[in-house]
Amino acid sequence: MHRPTPARVATVALAAATALLAAGAPVTTAHAAAPSPAGAPTSSAVPLAKAQRAQLISDAGQDSGRVAAALGLGAKEKLVVKDIVVDTDGTRHVRYDRTFAGLPVLGGDLVVHQRKDGTAEAVDRASTAALDLTSTTPAVAGAAAGKAALVAEPGSTASGTAPRLVVWAAKGTPRLAWESVVESTETDGTPSRLHVVTDARSGAVLASYEGVQTGTGTGVYVGQVSLTTTQSGSTYQLKDASRGNQYTTDLNGGTSGTGTLFTDADDIWGDGTVANRQSAAVDAQFGTSATWDFYKNTFGRNGIRNDGKGAYNRVHYGKNYVNAFWDDSCFCMTYGDGSGNTHPLTALDVAGHEMSHGVTSATANLNYSGESGGLNEATSDIFGTGVEWYANLPADPPDYLIGEEININGNGTPLRYMDKPSKDGASKDSWSSSIGSVDVHYSSGPANHFFYLLAEGSGAKVINGVSYNSPTVNSITVTGIGRDKALAIWYRALTTYFTSTTNYAGARTGTLNAAADLYGSGSAEYNAVATAWAGVNVGSLPSGGVTVTNPGNQSTAVGTAVSLQVKATGGSGSYTWSATGLPAGLSVNSSTGVISGTPTTAGTSSVTVTAKDGANATGSTTFSWTVGDGGSSGCTAQQLLGNPGFETGSASPWSATSGVINSSSSQPAHSGSWKAWMDGYGSSHTDTLAQTVTVPAGCKATLTFWLHIDTAETTSTTAYDKLTVQAGSTTLAGFSNLDKGAGYTQKSYDLSAFAGQSVTVKFTATEDSLLQTSFVVDDTALTTS
Repeated sequence: MHRPTPARVATVALAAATALLAAGAPVTTAHAAAPSPAGAPTSSAVPLAKAQRAQLISDAGQDSGRVAAALGLGAKEKLVVKDIVVDTDGTRHVRYDRTFAGLPVLGGDLVVHQRKDGTAEAVDRASTAALDLTSTTPAVAGAAAGKAALVAEPGSTASGTAPRLVVWAAKGTPRLAWESVVESTETDGTPSRLHVVTDARSGAVLASYEGVQTGTGTGVYVGQVSLTTTQSGSTYQLKDASRGNQYTTDLNGGTSGTGTLFTDADDIWGDGTVANRQSAAVDAQFGTSATWDFYKNTFGRNGIRNDGKGAYNRVHYGKNYVNAFWDDSCFCMTYGDGSGNTHPLTALDVAGHEMSHGVTSATANLNYSGESGGLNEATSDIFGTGVEWYANLPADPPDYLIGEEININGNGTPLRYMDKPSKDGASKDSWSSSIGSVDVHYSSGPANHFFYLLAEGSGAKVINGVSYNSPTVNSITVTGIGRDKALAIWYRALTTYFTSTTNYAGARTGTLNAAADLYGSGSAEYNAVATAWAGVNVGSLPSGGVTVTNPGNQSTAVGTAVSLQVKATGGSGSYTWSATGLPAGLSVNSSTGVISGTPTTAGTSSVTVTAKDGANATGSTTFSWTVGDGGSSGCTAQQLLGNPGFETGSASPWSATSGVINSSSSQPAHSGSWKAWMDGYGSSHTDTLAQTVTVPAGCKATLTFWLHIDTAETTSTTAYDKLTVQAGSTTLAGFSNLDKGAGYTQKSYDLSAFAGQSVTVKFTATEDSLLQTSFVVDDTALTTS
């Protein structure tokens, strides 16, 4: 049986490009705008090869009529497949755009979540309004609509694209409308392509949104880095064929065109100075590479559109241009050289920010206005920060500050702060009913703040040398779950649940669904998401009481160090721990729930551990703790392994590969709910499980455990997948796919030879690239007599 995806909680687009800071804001006063560690889940989605993705999209397109009928759409409505995400358990999340009588429906996008058999399980819609237009014949001509759009944006000119007839469904009652594009230039030099939607019957302006969303070499900011380039004859091009042919060009002060591809004779680019035009190009090229690698290696995403195609960069845009922007129409990033042309906007987190606008466009396509616009900007800040931490450059140490390298304010301060967004003078720390009317670069504040709280938690702290102090609404305490998990949750929500009209309330729902997918509903991660949102005034704290998981009765010895992780669920997910009855020499960490120390006195005591959440809800559990005399007066019978049945729900004091300690019903435990499930992926993989104990002198010792082996291998002769059991350097036993069985069998081995020594009990499971084998271990014991 293949390792499953955690159960998912079901729930029943418009912008094309973005700039880093608010276009038109006075620069002098506007305070606007590493590989993941093993063990952090990245997504429950399966990375798809380009051809495989194309085939799945084609198949979904052929099935779109059946899906539309199942959703109760009208006869004039059609679904057009935009993207597809497939989970490891076969669940599919198909993102559709919609048409009505052949007209595009703006705000009609939806995501259909399908079971493996193709039946619809749930749907997330940008709009739930019914499309019941009686006519698609406009009363106002397209030319008139275009003139109305020009009036709505003084100083603009009509673009070369004629107004198109659409159905406007993003807000209010769906109606027939014209979408016009008018072009202008903002006061800071940022190009503007404003999309204006006008009622095709009355000519009234319904909405508008911006189409340009602002946002080995030695670079100005990245320092000396390796670059992948392309040799062409006797010269080298700043083009990377290994990453979708991403490249960088020089606009040389221009504001249009693709620019001139950077070339070099010796493949040594830039010198770190602004005077060398290549230096900014090195920053930009490295930024696109780092962003590509971040998405590829963290989420399995193959390029911005997930189609293997690389974006390109244009540097040295305009004169004294203090901004950078992504434009989906050219699929490119553009960077100005800053005030006095001496501070190029090519910092790493800026590159990650701009390219992430492209990811948003290719997935949820969050409207670049109102609350969805703030979430669009925050998504780029979040993933731009992720890129910076992924690259982990000595020249630009990662942090939770946006644009700290480019000195856009002229006083050394960052563009934005994730721990307390209001420190920039304009961004909002928390949600309010008026936030939809705030510029999207500042309404992004609550989502940026949420992400920081989810990753790192509230309160004052120093991270990677930078001091942070993150306050919350009502002084709610938030305990962070780590940056990798926080990124995984946001990416999952963006690509699977968000739609073009998602607002802050919808973002909370989407991230909770994502947390349930990745870590389970009601998990510590799930509750942390709800708590972090409550900390920025979106939704309430998790409801329900606190449940402390009983770790089972404990047996240890005098003089032997112990470490026991006690786990809780429910409540706010942020706990303060206390304990009574602990053996002498032991204590509980009030922040983590880890009981540690070295027992000093033999005896048996009743231990009660209590967890209290931020809302003062409490939960407790009681168990016995026996401390033997460690052999000082003969051998005391005892069980030496900590967490022997894995019922704490975590590995400690075992060390284990991520995902090994598992409660999935797909591979039931021998007893209780938890067990150690090694391998079972059907791909090349190695899992380990180990714990070090001290066997008292003069004692006999026996290792026992229950083992179940499940495999998809059909051979009766070849051991493709293997499990090795060791005590120190001694191999006790070996098992393989040939030892498969229907149930558990108990194994027993004599470890008396290790009396008076510390010994590491270790299980190592290796799986080849084809067909899964699961080695499931439970109810371990190392007993002395």
